[in-house]
Amino acid sequence: MSLLPPTDLETITKRLNRPPNPVEEGCFLNLWSEHCSYRSSAKHLRTFPTESNRVIIGPGDDAAIIRLKDDLVLAIGMESHNHPSYVDPCNGAATGVGGIVRDILSMGARPIALMDLLYFGMPDQPKNLYLFEHVVEGIAGYGNCIGVPVVRGETYFDGAYSGNPLVNVVCVGLAHEKNIVTATAQRAGDALILMGSTTGRDGLGGASFASRDLSEDSEAEDRSSVQIGDPFTEKLVIEAVLEAIESGYVLACRDLGAAGLVGASAEMGAKGDLGLHLDLDRVPLRGSGMTPYEILIAESQERMVLEVDPSNAEAVLAIAEKYDLNASVIGEFTDDRQYLVEFKGEVVVDLPITFLSGGAPAFESEPEKQEERAVETKRPEIRDDSKTRVLKLLASPNIASKEWVYRQYDHEVQIRTTLKPGDDAGVLRINDEAALALALSCGCNPAHITLDPYNGAAGSTFENAMNLACKGALPIALVNCLNFGDPEDPAIYRQFAESVRGIGDMARALQVPVVGGNVSFYNESDEFGTAIPPTPSIGMVGLLEDYGSYRTPETWFADAGDTVILIGETREELGGSEYYQVYGCGGGSVPVPPQNPQRLLDSVRAAVCTGQVTSAHDVSNGGLAVALSEMAREIGADIDLAGITGAGNGTPGSDAALFSESHGRVILATPDPDVVIGQLRGVPHWVIGKAGGGELKLRLGGGDGVVALSLHEIREAGESITRMMR
Repeated sequence: MSLLPPTDLETITKRLNRPPNPVEEGCFLNLWSEHCSYRSSAKHLRTFPTESNRVIIGPGDDAAIIRLKDDLVLAIGMESHNHPSYVDPCNGAATGVGGIVRDILSMGARPIALMDLLYFGMPDQPKNLYLFEHVVEGIAGYGNCIGVPVVRGETYFDGAYSGNPLVNVVCVGLAHEKNIVTATAQRAGDALILMGSTTGRDGLGGASFASRDLSEDSEAEDRSSVQIGDPFTEKLVIEAVLEAIESGYVLACRDLGAAGLVGASAEMGAKGDLGLHLDLDRVPLRGSGMTPYEILIAESQERMVLEVDPSNAEAVLAIAEKYDLNASVIGEFTDDRQYLVEFKGEVVVDLPITFLSGGAPAFESEPEKQEERAVETKRPEIRDDSKTRVLKLLASPNIASKEWVYRQYDHEVQIRTTLKPGDDAGVLRINDEAALALALSCGCNPAHITLDPYNGAAGSTFENAMNLACKGALPIALVNCLNFGDPEDPAIYRQFAESVRGIGDMARALQVPVVGGNVSFYNESDEFGTAIPPTPSIGMVGLLEDYGSYRTPETWFADAGDTVILIGETREELGGSEYYQVYGCGGGSVPVPPQNPQRLLDSVRAAVCTGQVTSAHDVSNGGLAVALSEMAREIGADIDLAGITGAGNGTPGSDAALFSESHGRVILATPDPDVVIGQLRGVPHWVIGKAGGGELKLRLGGGDGVVALSLHEIREAGESITRMMR
């Protein structure tokens, strides 16, 4: 019985004038899967703005290439490893790191930094706590061993992720433009070399596994679909591939990720409008008696395919031997556009290469039509006083310090990291002579996006850009992982389509190209009967071209006596807020991005670049109360929120003043407010207090009194996750 959907089988049979054999079926099953073919999403992805004067290679390759300065370029990519991380959290997360690192490597770039975006069910459930602990273990174990620092991350908890956690990873790398290679095969007659680890039975059918819902029995049934990583081999692969590329031997390169050997090799040939003849008897194997089906679709890790001129094949094999890696010439590119595979003297696959790679029929789904309707706020009586409410938010899993997570990562290896994890953005020193640095931010807000996919996704995009502006960085590119449930459900497909529209519109407004990413559908669990919240997670990179010419602000208040300035309007926008989540409230107005996002970013960046901003913090989850608590945890502050206003110059109520998550707000601290305010013309801003004093005082006005928090109370509340993991 065929595992292919009946319509796909019919299409294939008609095109070939024969039914596919079992090995060919396996090839189609994986390459035509949603994970590889984007058959449900491609028409929406094409609406993203993808070009700028810095983009050398945009979406469609293993990673994007962005021009930095002179001949120095940045490679950036983002991937998901969701289903494997539920079935086997340590190996699933580790191989997610390994895969995205090889995507960067395949472009000719040395990987220099990682960011991880993790979404779990609530940690008070033992299974979720187990997944959380072992996913972090897998990321730390792999990243630390290969010497690539994790410099930024996001950890978010919601009960709807209990049956399907998300593990998304961003990687960036550096290269010289002359060393860029792509996955496009160049010439008929060139050799294809497979280099790296041996091919085993791990990761069988991983691409098709990623394109279906998780079942209650997934942990047992799908164990063979999870790859097993070896970071020590990965480190050797990095050095060997870079040496081969820098020696000028490599004409094209691809990582063996989703769909294994058939995925990487068929896509290389199809991109170059060439055919390929493979001999599976030449593939180094670790398992005895492996079938051609297993050899082609296994997703064993730490493997790369390289196109080389036949005259250079021996030199490349010698490089592999130098690093104690397996390598073999396994095929030759041809001009007949056929994907031909032999095993033990018999032809086991004979297919038109562009039909196999790129021929999947598009899946057309209609987004659910959404009628405009007022959202009623459901708010139970809250008897806690304002101080208790602030402390409860500081202790909530989505706001509490994630130090337990990032302390397990080696974030200083490669000695580029100048701002450590825990800040709004990571900062990496790139080139001291050219005064170049990169700022990195990541994340999204699933609670906002669930209630309003368009504005929630646009707001998440803007927030990442604001995180970069707080370091004085200019956003130059973004990548995304679009994580959703079953696209055949019109309501979920609407979430996806509106999220893409929101990201695209904000990216256009900020002139930031969307250069790559990944779509992960079918994130649902039979066990829990629900889809995940819509989670279009974002990674964004910014450039600092005069790095070192001014002080890079950190998140927390640095100097007592500094003037504290709030930029941006505070509105009655509590819908989807962490405050409502903690207290079981529903409905409300979801934050809407500001009208002039570019002006806000430019003003914040200009203020930071004066060198007179000692600390800067974007206001997001938990609102002003949380942002100020995070900034004040070392030296305190005295803050007056009575004078801030919102849209239409209305004064927000005390709940909104403390907990609204309105976009476009930043808190700056400065010893010279006149200089900083001089950069904020045309942007709403208020002087709200002074840093220092040994405690945090929030003066609310209007008869609501003062919220006074000791530094001990702030720190104690924020360490809830650390205490839990002990």
